[in-house]
Amino acid sequence: MVELASIDGLIDTTADARLAAIVDSSFDAIISKDLNSVITSWNGGAQRMFGYTAEEAVGQSVLMLIPDHLKDEEADIIGRVRNGELVASYETIRRRKDGGIITVSLTVSPIRNATGEIIGASKIARDITATKESERRIRLLLREVNHRVKNQFAVILSMVRETIKRSTDPGEFEELIRSRIMALSRSHDLLVNSEWAGASLFDLIQEQLKPFSHEEQVSLSGPLLTLQPNAVQNLGMAFHELGTNSSKYGALASDAGRLEITWQIATGVSGKREIHLVWDETMPVQAGNRPGGRQDESTRKGFGTVVLQRVAPQSLNGSAVLERSPGHVSWSLTAPLESIIVPQLGAEMPAAESSFGP
Repeated sequence: MVELASIDGLIDTTADARLAAIVDSSFDAIISKDLNSVITSWNGGAQRMFGYTAEEAVGQSVLMLIPDHLKDEEADIIGRVRNGELVASYETIRRRKDGGIITVSLTVSPIRNATGEIIGASKIARDITATKESERRIRLLLREVNHRVKNQFAVILSMVRETIKRSTDPGEFEELIRSRIMALSRSHDLLVNSEWAGASLFDLIQEQLKPFSHEEQVSLSGPLLTLQPNAVQNLGMAFHELGTNSSKYGALASDAGRLEITWQIATGVSGKREIHLVWDETMPVQAGNRPGGRQDESTRKGFGTVVLQRVAPQSLNGSAVLERSPGHVSWSLTAPLESIIVPQLGAEMPAAESSFGP
């Protein structure tokens, strides 16, 4: 009998040691308290989570971890523990030693003595602050996506309305709408790739002009700017309309044309910094064509002119001028820099000059 008792004692000691090791090494905070809410044990996870050492925490009221507006929560928990209830995981707020607030998931269980009497409670707390922040960001992103999708729908409806007024047959209408939606898609792709943080003006122009080829006839020059999402979408539409017109009637319609796109930052008359962007294309004048030819008619009456003279400049709090003459088309945009670029990005970057091609 003595030997069996010794073995049982050894087993109990080993089990207790293992349990203590598990509790102490747990990443979660594992805390015990008596029925007066006084802390009786405090593991390493609790120290990492709340900042108090075991010496500082044991003997203190657990209320030191609870914000003032939630202190009634502890009385409810103690009441449920006295009734022998297991408090399933719930989310709440706790306060660290440094005053910082964290979101935790708590599970509370009664502690019984050898006779089955409830003498306290065990609390397991898991820090879910990062998880809650991720959930908040996802909700914010979903609202933002919803807002931007509605804006895209509004733009597409406007495209349809304006395009159908100028289309002579269903085939032409389909072609124009498809190309304009694809232009919106290219701008959207740039924004998605940057997690909607913005896009380089250089990249935006390249993406919008790729479908028209003739890369060797295009040159870009200006400082490296990171555009705001609103500027990406509206300037993207403008570059698409200019590129479409150029590929049909202008510099990109033949191998002899030349397109130069330049932008610079200057101080305006109001003292604020502005961007001055110029689309300048030259092309041979064909004999027999009246000044501007069909290019003038297409640009003056079409959806493209609405974008170039009203939509794009107004959306950027700026102004634009569209000029046409035989063998020459120019579109210039002036807008406040703060309406164009991502704050603290791009304005001080060095200038870049490049042909459009690789």
